[in-house]
Amino acid sequence: MIVTHKELDKAVIRFCGDSGDGMQLTGTLFSTLSAVFGNEISTFPDYPAEMRAPQGSLSGVSGYQVHIGSSSIYTPGDLADVLIAMNPAALKTNVRNMKRDAVVIIDEDNFDASGLEKAEFKTDDPIKELHIESAQIVAVPITSLTKASLADSGMDNKSILRCKNMFALGLVCWLFSKPLEEAEHLLKNKFGKKPALLEANLKVMNDGYNYGHNIHASVSTYSVNPSNLEKGIYTDVKGNQATAWGLIAASEKSGLPLFLGSYPITPATDILHELSARKDLGVKTVQAEDEIAGICTAIGAAYAGNLAATSTSGPGIALKSEAIGLAVIAELPLVIIDVQRGGPSTGLPTKAEQTDLLQALYGRNGESPAVVIAASTPANCFDYAFQAAKIALEHMTPVFLMTDAFLANGSSAWRIPDMNDYPAIKAPFVTEDMQGKWAPYLRNDENLVRYWAVPGTEGFAHRIGGLEKDAKSGIISTDPDNHQLMTDLRQAKIDKIADYIPELKVEGNADADVLIVGWGGTYGHLYAAVEELNAEGKACALAHFNYINPLPKNTQEVLSKYKKVLVCELNNGQFAAYLRSKMPFHLDMTQLNKVQAQPFSVEEVKNAANQLF
Repeated sequence: MIVTHKELDKAVIRFCGDSGDGMQLTGTLFSTLSAVFGNEISTFPDYPAEMRAPQGSLSGVSGYQVHIGSSSIYTPGDLADVLIAMNPAALKTNVRNMKRDAVVIIDEDNFDASGLEKAEFKTDDPIKELHIESAQIVAVPITSLTKASLADSGMDNKSILRCKNMFALGLVCWLFSKPLEEAEHLLKNKFGKKPALLEANLKVMNDGYNYGHNIHASVSTYSVNPSNLEKGIYTDVKGNQATAWGLIAASEKSGLPLFLGSYPITPATDILHELSARKDLGVKTVQAEDEIAGICTAIGAAYAGNLAATSTSGPGIALKSEAIGLAVIAELPLVIIDVQRGGPSTGLPTKAEQTDLLQALYGRNGESPAVVIAASTPANCFDYAFQAAKIALEHMTPVFLMTDAFLANGSSAWRIPDMNDYPAIKAPFVTEDMQGKWAPYLRNDENLVRYWAVPGTEGFAHRIGGLEKDAKSGIISTDPDNHQLMTDLRQAKIDKIADYIPELKVEGNADADVLIVGWGGTYGHLYAAVEELNAEGKACALAHFNYINPLPKNTQEVLSKYKKVLVCELNNGQFAAYLRSKMPFHLDMTQLNKVQAQPFSVEEVKNAANQLF
């Protein structure tokens, strides 16, 4: 067979198999390898909540999708050009995620009667049963070839089988013309402390690559040229990593020690892991006994003069709500990271939704205003974590940073920034000349922020707490007029932050009649849809919100300009309802809502927008 070579602008590859097949690692290595070779990347880990579902079952399939390109990549891709399916269940559950003419690599050793039965196939011909005859099926005995590769290794059978994902990685590296030298370097970094395991994985990966080369496994090989990226040092970063690093950067810029008080919860735990490894940078972390203890340790750290944060997901926000109210009334700086997942209750722990927005805005007793901002890509989780800390410290308020499982576990190429380009963070500490004239709720006239007296500062002994305080003296007060005044002041302080955040930016065709609106982690899919619609001659614009409370000052001006507005969000319309409540005019909006614990596809957004043209 003659193998042709094709150069592509972009390609989508999806690895899938049992939870124990190492597909997350394989996808991560391939995406990192692609980033090293200069490709733009966007990834989507899609794994089950079960620790270990029955082997070969439909419920136990774990997937990892990576989109690589020679130009800007905004999403992990709607459908895969190449699907690697390690068993029949992986093929069956991922047919909907592949193009009909995709290259499909299967481990034919697992497509036996037992494997087909576990995957609930009705016939012994899964290709015909799934109607994918138009796909290029590459059947490879991956399991038996891995066993043969390591026959003389001295490893037990179970350990040998754990290496078969490296055979798949080597095969895909051959398919996409990726030299193995850099992949070998990545494996050495991961398994360097386990020489026998490293040697086994390196051998199997090379054997997978050579297998593809020697038997011409596919009718074509492919390459995706490097992107013309801005010069700099790049790395492949996940959203949770970037969030942790953004907090560290804010700590450096503010000169304050970083403290994280948290309780492990999917999909936010990696923030705790990342920060707990940074004792060398002075980071302090506490893994508390529950969510309430986690945030209360952070509030204590904030009172003591730290940059304090707590990380969780939706169920944890519910448990932290009373303590968040304490931070609001005490006017302490606190970053609250909500990595949203499917709900209600424990819901779908490993899947993404945007269903916590109203909880972040209003989920506390009393009038309890807090700032709410949202990251929109894995990489800019760094910037918005930094910004959340800056707002919290400079305005003495709790700040919610909303991400989600899609951003947290997904990755993109990130240019490591020059911290000289980031602004200083100046907390409103009391000054020596305030002695004798200061009270806990004495405010800066410019932004209504109270001054921060760290306990132990001579001459500034004080008390704050959860009971209402007199606006002048700071003593406990139940006076009705004072409560009204303090309630208004706390709200006015949050509203005033609109003067310190960027205006809402419009992308795409700003002169269009149709405006697509979104917030948070849907950005990539919405932006890609707008680009494609404009390329098709359908004028369309995008207004994507990262600042939600307060809204950017020009929000009304932007929304009132367009004849038709489509609000897209992964919930039943929470942001749309919030926008309506904030606009002084009737806002006629169409909504695209999805609660399937999966991100939008670009095609879904385009189909909804096409109804407005």
